[in-house]
Amino acid sequence: MESNSIGYVNAPIPKEVDLKAEINRMRKEKNAIILSHYYQTGAIQDIADFVGDSLALAQWATKTKADIIVLCGVHFMGETAKILSPDKKVLVPDLNAGCSLADSCPAPEFEAFVKAHPGHTVISYVNTTAAVKAVTDIVVTSTNAKQIVESLPKDEKIIFGPDRNLGNYINSITGRNMLLWDGACHVHELFSLEKILELKKQYPEAELIAHPECKQPILTIADFVGSTAALIKHTTQSAKKQFIVATESGVIHDMRKKSPDKEFIPAPPNDSTCACNECNFMRLNTMEKLYNCLKFELPEIHVDENVRKKAVRPILKMLEISEKLGL
Repeated sequence: MESNSIGYVNAPIPKEVDLKAEINRMRKEKNAIILSHYYQTGAIQDIADFVGDSLALAQWATKTKADIIVLCGVHFMGETAKILSPDKKVLVPDLNAGCSLADSCPAPEFEAFVKAHPGHTVISYVNTTAAVKAVTDIVVTSTNAKQIVESLPKDEKIIFGPDRNLGNYINSITGRNMLLWDGACHVHELFSLEKILELKKQYPEAELIAHPECKQPILTIADFVGSTAALIKHTTQSAKKQFIVATESGVIHDMRKKSPDKEFIPAPPNDSTCACNECNFMRLNTMEKLYNCLKFELPEIHVDENVRKKAVRPILKMLEISEKLGL
């Protein structure tokens, strides 16, 4: 086996190995659970024990009785699982699966920003490192951000980070004036308004559905705005048969499974060479890496215990409020 310093186990796999069968066998033998985000490849989603958005993955991490959690997503998701389940072994197929949004909010700079604005309640998006969560009062996801912000007094001074697009959207629909950190997700930043407008002409009956991490012009023309889970739910309940989907295109796999009679058109990015918008970090996870991850129980996520104790409080606060609100 090659050194894990490259970020994943690069061990050769014989061609005759049935990856799906072996992954199923190993997870039973090791009492492991595979959690997958909706932005993973279809093959990983299909083999996972549970597929969900960031909120659902966090909720599952708190209640699983498995000894091993394999988090197929990006690094901060693995950290969140380890923060919530410190007694579990938490694995990710590739440590290089980072997050542009989390990277846009370095912990030392965010902590200095918080200290420069005393008297504010600090709300951080779940797409952040454990160190950023450690200087946060409440963590939110796109599923519960609006409701959690609205649960606070109207005159509450709030810092919201790191996603400026989501923060602006929450401000616009709640009437709040949160102080925003200037970060963004590279996937949702890249959608082309011009190309989406062309698609709307091409598919006049299609609904445009968008994630709130998209830029304001996209959200303004969208027929429906919601979290990953909300977008999927909307497509199952809508009478419409065509949808232009402005979020990471991996989610379309689940949409097609739930509504095989409907058509889903990925919204294009500015890059004219690509017809859909994929997160290059999410795509680093593969079935081969998942197989080796389970076989060798590497790479493993570790979180400094002092950081973990601070970071767990705002996550538990989020889960507590979400439960009260029925989210």
